[in-house]
Amino acid sequence: MAGTDHQRLQERQRALIEAGIALSSERSLDTLLQRLVETAAALTGARYAALGVLDLTGAVLERFVTHGIGDETHEQIGLLPRGRGILGVLIREATPLRIPDLMADPRAVGFPPNHPPMHSFLGVPILLRGVAYGNLYLTEKEDAVEFTDEDEEVATLFASQAAVAIENARLYESTTRWLRQLESLNEVSTALVGEFELPRLLGIVSRRLRELLGARVVCVALPDPDGTLRIAASDGMDLDGLRLPRISKSARILDRRRSERVDSVIDDAEVDQEFARIFGARAQLWVPLLVRERAIGVVLAIDKAGPDPRFVEDDLRLAESFAQRASVAVDLSERVARDALRRVVAAQELERRRLARELHDETGQALTSILLGLKALDDVGDPAAVAVAVADLRELVVATLQDVRRLAVELRPKALDDFGLVPALRHLAESFSDQTRIAVDVEALLPEERLAPEIETAVYRIVQEALTNVVKHARARNVSILLSRKNGSVSVMIEDDGQGFDPAQGRADGLGLLGMRERAALLGGTLSIESSDGAGTTLVVDVPLP
Repeated sequence: MAGTDHQRLQERQRALIEAGIALSSERSLDTLLQRLVETAAALTGARYAALGVLDLTGAVLERFVTHGIGDETHEQIGLLPRGRGILGVLIREATPLRIPDLMADPRAVGFPPNHPPMHSFLGVPILLRGVAYGNLYLTEKEDAVEFTDEDEEVATLFASQAAVAIENARLYESTTRWLRQLESLNEVSTALVGEFELPRLLGIVSRRLRELLGARVVCVALPDPDGTLRIAASDGMDLDGLRLPRISKSARILDRRRSERVDSVIDDAEVDQEFARIFGARAQLWVPLLVRERAIGVVLAIDKAGPDPRFVEDDLRLAESFAQRASVAVDLSERVARDALRRVVAAQELERRRLARELHDETGQALTSILLGLKALDDVGDPAAVAVAVADLRELVVATLQDVRRLAVELRPKALDDFGLVPALRHLAESFSDQTRIAVDVEALLPEERLAPEIETAVYRIVQEALTNVVKHARARNVSILLSRKNGSVSVMIEDDGQGFDPAQGRADGLGLLGMRERAALLGGTLSIESSDGAGTTLVVDVPLP
């Protein structure tokens, strides 16, 4: 018998050493924890094994890894334990605990319905540098009524090996996780700096933050003037456009300008439970977007992916770090949008003033002359003089009609809508030549299909403005316009043989070049200028095709 016991002890020691070697090579913490409970069950002959991981407070279990209980039983049991009853005793005392029959122990409380019956019990703490990381629980010894002193010794030694393996795996995962997060943050920062369209920018924020947090859903909500919040971007669930009331938790976070995470949404009195049901939320995280202490929005993260939906403090700090970068980018995007709107309004007002001036100075005066001419007819008795006056009035009416039509064309050329860019430019060139006696040649090397409406409009307006500059400043006799398509873009080259100018010295705003550049830039295009005194001017516009 003694020889058999000695042999069994040697086999256990050998198995313990082999298990320690195998565990030390495992770098995935999740895989390691699962292997720990499986190995502990094999070493001690336990039917069931579990490993409870303590949270940062050391008082509550945040993870619970099991062996021996099937998926169906897991689902019937429901939520995993948090650390009450016998589990709580081991958490508080952090010393090995062996119980012959759990059912007879008054401390064994809190077993949920559908939990399998358990009698014999052995629990040992897992200590990392003297601090409890968690506990190993073993129940239902299969070849005996209860666990032995030898089982407790083996389990305690194994827990020491497990502590070293867990610490190595945690350090490895922590290092690689922060490296991935740093890479992601740098990548996101680069993307945010280069993006100014607010919807796309918010889409980047929600998508990348969801990836970083491993969350089920991430949304970005922006405040509206009525005090409600509107979800402007979401990832993981299509919630765009959904409005959150003024009494929502998100609105309160915006007012407080302080981040917060909630482990159980249903237990938080501030959470609007109706909206929580829409989201299907169990746990949430909120981070305000702050710019110079001004709240411009709030980020919501809903449920960590996996069995445990709760976020941890590391998630909150990561979200706050990301939100700082995102806030600056969102604020910059909004300021760029406001500045662009101001420019558009200013350009519209400038165009209205020009049209009003032309209507007043030319069309208005011409109509006044017609009225005066009609009045003068009343005093003319000579039929020949009347005929001359009527002819003069007819010419004035025709000229006035031409002016009105020209203004209408400048406002929105009908040919552009009806026939496309090339016919509209040819018509523009003919009208321009008739009015200015400057020869304009239009050559188009474009396919037959029409371009996108926004590209046609932008190119037409740029050519129109360029011809206006020729009349005002170039003193040219000839202009050529070449349209071509190459490398996925439309190219427009406008050349004149006028007096030219020095682009470095010329007033770009006075020549309308700023407006042309902005039209091209709105479509992702560019405008370049080649000119010198006495050598004419060449403008080249490149606009990428969608």
